[in-house]
Amino acid sequence: MTNTIKKTIAAILVLSTLLCVCACSASDDKTVRVYNWGDYIDDTVIAQFEDETGYKVIYEKFDTNETMYAKIANGNTNYDVLVPSDYMIQRLIAEDMLQKIDFANVPNFANVGDDYKGISYDPNDEYSVPYMWGTLGILYNKTMVDEEVDSWEMLWNEKYKERIFMLDSSRDSICAALSLLGYSINTTDEKELAEAKQKLIDQIPLVGGYLVDDIKDKMIGGEGALCIAWAGDAEYCMSQNKDLEYIIPKEGSNIFFDSMCIPKTAKNKAGAEAFINFMCKPEISAKNAEYIGYSTPIPAARELMGEKGQSKAAYPDVSKYELEIFSDAGDANRLYDQIWTEVLASIDN
Repeated sequence: MTNTIKKTIAAILVLSTLLCVCACSASDDKTVRVYNWGDYIDDTVIAQFEDETGYKVIYEKFDTNETMYAKIANGNTNYDVLVPSDYMIQRLIAEDMLQKIDFANVPNFANVGDDYKGISYDPNDEYSVPYMWGTLGILYNKTMVDEEVDSWEMLWNEKYKERIFMLDSSRDSICAALSLLGYSINTTDEKELAEAKQKLIDQIPLVGGYLVDDIKDKMIGGEGALCIAWAGDAEYCMSQNKDLEYIIPKEGSNIFFDSMCIPKTAKNKAGAEAFINFMCKPEISAKNAEYIGYSTPIPAARELMGEKGQSKAAYPDVSKYELEIFSDAGDANRLYDQIWTEVLASIDN
């Protein structure tokens, strides 16, 4: 092979590489990678965003904050938008895994109600924009449960053995045990957490399954008498099965906020901010809230929703309940993880 041919081949290879890099860069500029909860968006909203902005959305789903965190913490991800919950946002900020949002590019943030701004997990509204909110409580079947449901104690009632479902989500299921015991759902006290662990282990013989999204199918299908549930999922289930009812237990519970964030590893910050801004349009937030059952933080969106905007499950009078926002447990995160691992490990013992 002559030197001339070698140089020609080398030049072609260099040019091909440059063209590939340019194509990838162009693709990144017009692609927004979103990592959100399962069943947490109206698919037509994604199509509308793509049509109106020219961006292409690559959409992936997770089922718990801990699943999301493990994937992000392991690196090698390039999501542009994440939708974690309050305590996980606090943790991601503390671990320098989120970048500040340029709110000049998110003018629709002005549509978010004041009650949903300046919250403890992001007190200066620098890293997140509220997407949806809700409460944690008990969903039950009125044809199977013939007594008043107002306490977490019902999830430990032997009368409903194997017809009780729990969330396979550490903070949420531990929350039920802590609340029943009269402790803060953010406790880092090892003794209190040990009591909560034992309470959950004692409950195992009564539990028909530890699930996440599948809980909805179980309750709609009449397989469960009671379950721990997020209000938005409960709202959806009640729309599909009129025998179902949702309550917030008298001992207290969690009020949560899921918000849109931009990770440090994002490849397309401009696209991420365009997506976040779009989600804050009242008509878009209303469409999402109507479809998924969760509660919009945008007052104008709620007004567009008619009767659905007046649902007592989705929009309770929070002043009537003892509700706490989950906070990042810091060094005690390992205790919560350990408790849940030990509870699940005890199922077959």
